[in-house]
Amino acid sequence: MPETNQVLEVFTDPMCPYAYQTSVWLRSVRAQTGLAFRWRFFSLEEVNRLEGKKHPWERDWSYGWSQMRVGALLRRQSDALVDDWYAALGKAFHEDGRRTHVPEEHRRLLEELGLSGALVDEALADPSTSDEVRADHCEAVERYGAFGVPTLVFPSGDALFGPVVVPAPTGEDAVRLWGVVETSATFPHLYELRRPKTADDMVHIARAFEPYLRSRDWQTIENPSP
Repeated sequence: MPETNQVLEVFTDPMCPYAYQTSVWLRSVRAQTGLAFRWRFFSLEEVNRLEGKKHPWERDWSYGWSQMRVGALLRRQSDALVDDWYAALGKAFHEDGRRTHVPEEHRRLLEELGLSGALVDEALADPSTSDEVRADHCEAVERYGAFGVPTLVFPSGDALFGPVVVPAPTGEDAVRLWGVVETSATFPHLYELRRPKTADDMVHIARAFEPYLRSRDWQTIENPSP
């Protein structure tokens, strides 16, 4: 794996269905081009927290935050391991409708990867895993102005939100989109290029996200973005 400053850094929250589609796209680009990227953590629970509610790190279990603490523990061993974990977690939750945000199901997922289910408890017992997730999140917000996921940070230090695309393009289409995204990052004052969503688009997205919508245990809260 190249040094961190030579790779694309991808801030994600495993609970976000849009970020998962981006991960599928990036994996297709990597398979065809050798693109190197590294997973970082960002908390939608924190950025969308309602005033007066607990921070995710103040809870015994937070749906996204606690899973990312497991990811932080795995990342200490290797970036490849956390990459495999996120791929398995994303498929299980966003495609198969498994409630990986529940500790018992997350333990089963780890065991299917050949890991110990006790890693969930180990991550929660180690406060430094929460510190690590928080450090990633704060860096994304304070250094790059991130407000959601996926947020991509290029080796140049330029950051982009997105792409938000459903379903994830694969094959030649994935590489073509990468070319668009990579070029966009070279324009430091290009802030937004967005396709409005029609009613038909919302139906399309709802159909694609059916496993996620069926399996989640929360309502979507999204604070206005800059």
